[in-house]
Amino acid sequence: MTDHPPPAPAWLDRFRAAAPHLTVPSVLEPPDGEARAAAVLILFGEGPEGPDILLTERAATLAKHAGQPAFPGGRIDPEDDGPVGAALREAWEEAGVRPAGVDVLATLPELYLPHSRHLVTPVAAWWREPSEIAPGHPGEVAMVARVPIAELVDPANRLTVRHPSGFRFGPAFRVRGMLVWGFTAGLLTQVLDAGGWNRPWDADHVEDLPSEVLDLAARD
Repeated sequence: MTDHPPPAPAWLDRFRAAAPHLTVPSVLEPPDGEARAAAVLILFGEGPEGPDILLTERAATLAKHAGQPAFPGGRIDPEDDGPVGAALREAWEEAGVRPAGVDVLATLPELYLPHSRHLVTPVAAWWREPSEIAPGHPGEVAMVARVPIAELVDPANRLTVRHPSGFRFGPAFRVRGMLVWGFTAGLLTQVLDAGGWNRPWDADHVEDLPSEVLDLAARD
């Protein structure tokens, strides 16, 4: 008799059903021309503080996306066999997530990042057998954290961020010492909505991005 791994918990059922059908914002719709293929891993786990999602923070010394919180991920290499392989490889390299302990739930619609010309496929997965996590790639990853969903949806941790010029970047999260904003915050908001976990929060609570964040973002 073959042993089968236990299924993902019921609290992921709503998300798993909705994930492949998420709406792509018009500004992130894939272009007709060429784009560099990439993937990120949206990894759900269940830790001492309940259901959680894995996030990383990129090193401040990088030339691109320095200091920014993100999902594990990167470009799809030829040997990756597609987005799933790339997302699992990057999570292993960046955070120590063993692929053998991860069950893929769904791939989400592709999202295009005009600034970097990357076409990103989000891969959602259940962390069936969590492994010890730690920053990998010295000089590339500053921190990894399992952030409880309850903490992400706490209205006290939600805000809208803007450029000092007045341009609003959109929703953001203050969690585990990180300010999560931009692409990652937008995708995270969609994920929380799809799973039915989001709670009402004050979108009119607007703050300027800190100068140190703007300085790092200006390297891109």
